[in-house]
Amino acid sequence: MKKKIYLVSLLISANLFLNCTSTKETVLISDAEKDVFEQKNGDPVVIADDESEYEITIIDPGFNAWLVSFARPEQYYSQSYLETRNRLYVTEWNQRVTQPFRFNPNLYEMQINYSANIDYGYEVNYKLYNYFIYFQRKYNQRLGHFVPRI
Repeated sequence: MKKKIYLVSLLISANLFLNCTSTKETVLISDAEKDVFEQKNGDPVVIADDESEYEITIIDPGFNAWLVSFARPEQYYSQSYLETRNRLYVTEWNQRVTQPFRFNPNLYEMQINYSANIDYGYEVNYKLYNYFIYFQRKYNQRLGHFVPRI
Protein backbone atom coordinates (compact mmCIF):
# COMPACT_ATOMS: atom_id res chain seq x y z
CA MET A 1 0.00 0.00 0.00
CA LYS A 2 2.79 2.41 0.77
CA LYS A 3 4.25 1.87 -2.69
CA LYS A 4 0.99 2.80 -4.36
CA ILE A 5 0.58 5.94 -2.31
CA TYR A 6 4.18 6.90 -2.97
CA LEU A 7 3.76 6.28 -6.70
CA VAL A 8 0.56 8.32 -6.83
CA SER A 9 2.16 11.18 -4.92
CA LEU A 10 5.19 11.00 -7.23
CA LEU A 11 2.92 11.26 -10.29
CA ILE A 12 1.04 14.20 -8.79
CA SER A 13 4.35 15.95 -8.02
CA ALA A 14 5.64 15.33 -11.54
CA ASN A 15 2.39 16.63 -13.03
CA LEU A 16 2.54 19.80 -10.94
CA PHE A 17 6.18 20.33 -11.92
CA LEU A 18 5.45 19.90 -15.63
CA ASN A 19 2.45 22.22 -15.49
CA CYS A 20 4.49 24.91 -13.77
CA THR A 21 7.48 24.72 -16.11
CA SER A 22 5.75 24.23 -19.44
CA THR A 23 4.18 27.63 -19.77
CA LYS A 24 4.58 28.93 -23.28
CA GLU A 25 5.60 32.54 -23.71
CA THR A 26 3.38 34.44 -26.09
CA VAL A 27 4.76 36.86 -28.64
CA LEU A 28 3.19 40.30 -28.51
CA ILE A 29 2.74 41.86 -31.92
CA SER A 30 1.72 45.50 -32.24
CA ASP A 31 -0.92 46.74 -34.66
CA ALA A 32 1.76 48.54 -36.66
CA GLU A 33 3.70 45.30 -37.05
CA LYS A 34 0.51 43.46 -38.07
CA ASP A 35 -0.05 46.10 -40.76
CA VAL A 36 3.42 45.41 -42.16
CA PHE A 37 2.70 41.66 -42.13
CA GLU A 38 -0.43 42.23 -44.21
CA GLN A 39 1.34 44.15 -46.99
CA LYS A 40 0.70 42.69 -50.41
CA ASN A 41 3.21 44.80 -52.36
CA GLY A 42 6.89 45.21 -51.85
CA ASP A 43 10.22 44.88 -53.53
CA PRO A 44 12.26 41.73 -53.06
CA VAL A 45 15.15 42.10 -50.65
CA VAL A 46 18.49 40.99 -52.00
CA ILE A 47 20.87 40.04 -49.23
CA ALA A 48 24.44 40.30 -50.38
CA ASP A 49 27.73 41.27 -48.86
CA ASP A 50 30.17 43.44 -50.80
CA GLU A 51 33.10 41.33 -49.66
CA SER A 52 31.63 37.93 -50.58
CA GLU A 53 29.90 36.42 -53.57
CA TYR A 54 26.96 35.05 -51.57
CA GLU A 55 23.45 36.31 -52.08
CA ILE A 56 19.95 35.56 -50.82
CA THR A 57 16.75 36.99 -52.31
CA ILE A 58 13.66 37.32 -50.09
CA ILE A 59 10.40 37.84 -51.93
CA ASP A 60 8.09 38.24 -48.89
CA PRO A 61 6.48 41.67 -49.55
CA GLY A 62 6.48 43.04 -46.00
CA PHE A 63 10.00 42.07 -45.01
CA ASN A 64 11.78 45.21 -46.23
CA ALA A 65 9.33 47.50 -44.42
CA TRP A 66 9.59 45.35 -41.28
CA LEU A 67 13.40 45.39 -41.44
CA VAL A 68 13.49 49.18 -41.62
CA SER A 69 10.75 49.75 -39.04
CA PHE A 70 11.11 47.04 -36.41
CA ALA A 71 14.43 45.19 -36.59
CA ARG A 72 17.32 46.09 -34.33
CA PRO A 73 19.83 48.33 -36.11
CA GLU A 74 22.87 46.91 -37.83
CA GLN A 75 25.81 46.30 -35.48
CA TYR A 76 23.38 45.63 -32.59
CA TYR A 77 24.36 41.95 -32.68
CA SER A 78 27.83 40.53 -33.12
CA GLN A 79 28.51 38.50 -36.23
CA SER A 80 29.21 35.39 -34.14
CA TYR A 81 25.80 35.74 -32.44
CA LEU A 82 24.07 36.02 -35.82
CA GLU A 83 25.98 33.05 -37.23
CA THR A 84 25.09 30.88 -34.25
CA ARG A 85 21.40 31.71 -34.44
CA ASN A 86 21.33 31.36 -38.23
CA ARG A 87 22.84 27.87 -38.02
CA LEU A 88 20.10 26.83 -35.58
CA TYR A 89 17.32 28.40 -37.62
CA VAL A 90 18.59 27.04 -40.95
CA THR A 91 18.86 23.53 -39.52
CA GLU A 92 15.28 23.62 -38.25
CA TRP A 93 14.05 25.25 -41.47
CA ASN A 94 15.66 22.58 -43.63
CA GLN A 95 14.20 19.81 -41.49
CA ARG A 96 10.74 21.29 -41.98
CA VAL A 97 11.22 21.51 -45.74
CA THR A 98 11.76 17.75 -45.83
CA GLN A 99 8.53 17.08 -43.88
CA PRO A 100 5.74 18.58 -46.05
CA PHE A 101 3.02 16.47 -44.43
CA ARG A 102 3.93 17.71 -40.97
CA PHE A 103 4.77 21.35 -41.78
CA ASN A 104 3.05 23.69 -44.22
CA PRO A 105 4.85 23.27 -47.57
CA ASN A 106 3.68 26.76 -48.58
CA LEU A 107 5.79 28.21 -45.75
CA TYR A 108 8.79 25.92 -46.11
CA GLU A 109 9.24 25.69 -49.86
CA MET A 110 12.96 25.21 -50.37
CA GLN A 111 16.04 24.42 -48.36
CA ILE A 112 18.59 27.05 -47.42
CA ASN A 113 22.18 26.24 -48.26
CA TYR A 114 24.05 27.74 -45.30
CA SER A 115 27.40 26.36 -44.19
CA ALA A 116 29.06 27.00 -40.84
CA ASN A 117 32.44 26.86 -42.57
CA ILE A 118 31.81 29.87 -44.82
CA ASP A 119 32.09 33.50 -43.76
CA TYR A 120 29.07 35.13 -45.40
CA GLY A 121 29.82 38.52 -43.93
CA TYR A 122 27.87 40.64 -41.50
CA GLU A 123 25.16 41.94 -43.82
CA VAL A 124 24.11 38.51 -45.09
CA ASN A 125 23.96 37.13 -41.55
CA TYR A 126 22.14 40.20 -40.23
CA LYS A 127 19.40 40.14 -42.84
CA LEU A 128 19.02 36.36 -42.79
CA TYR A 129 18.67 36.41 -39.00
CA ASN A 130 16.10 39.19 -39.20
CA TYR A 131 14.17 37.34 -41.87
CA PHE A 132 13.91 34.36 -39.52
CA ILE A 133 12.60 36.65 -36.76
CA TYR A 134 10.16 38.28 -39.18
CA PHE A 135 8.99 34.90 -40.50
CA GLN A 136 8.42 33.47 -37.03
CA ARG A 137 6.46 36.49 -35.89
CA LYS A 138 4.39 36.82 -39.06
CA TYR A 139 3.45 33.15 -39.40
CA ASN A 140 3.40 32.31 -35.68
CA GLN A 141 6.13 29.71 -36.03
CA ARG A 142 8.92 28.75 -33.65
CA LEU A 143 12.15 27.65 -35.33
CA GLY A 144 14.00 27.09 -32.08
CA HIS A 145 13.73 27.29 -28.35
CA PHE A 146 14.04 31.06 -28.44
CA VAL A 147 11.07 33.41 -28.48
CA PRO A 148 11.37 35.52 -31.65
CA ARG A 149 11.74 38.99 -30.14
CA ILE A 150 12.66 42.31 -31.61
